[in-house]
Amino acid sequence: MKILELGHVVLYVTNLERSVHFYRDVLGFPVVGEMKLGMKSGAVAFSTGRTHHEMLLIEIGGEPRSPYKLEPGLYHIGLKVANSHDELKSVYEELKANNVPIIGMSDHSVTHSIYIHDPDGNELELYADVSDEWKTNPSAVMAPIKPLNLD
Repeated sequence: MKILELGHVVLYVTNLERSVHFYRDVLGFPVVGEMKLGMKSGAVAFSTGRTHHEMLLIEIGGEPRSPYKLEPGLYHIGLKVANSHDELKSVYEELKANNVPIIGMSDHSVTHSIYIHDPDGNELELYADVSDEWKTNPSAVMAPIKPLNLD
């Protein structure tokens, strides 16, 4: 067997409306479908058009998890949002304009990244590919992490 690509991510969310607003309206992720699941819950699928769906949110209710508790499981989801450092600066300004707290920024040599939490405490890495060195030197992905300044 060989994995061909990462197909999609499914997240349980506490409040579907709030999460859809965040992913659709703040991050600009296009909605491709919605469905009702019982009386009070539902699901919403998102896709950039690369495949049928890249993310699915399923409402389960409850309380958001603590984003600062280290435990086994998902650490973060990386979402490519730009093709250059300058485009990532624009994303940074949009996040600030929408009062989205920035929890970190890193220069990973091949990518420049902004880290945020979604409404349920899931960490998201919003990144720009800034080098294709990894194509000829795969170990470039593991280069030492440096601070990134987008101000």
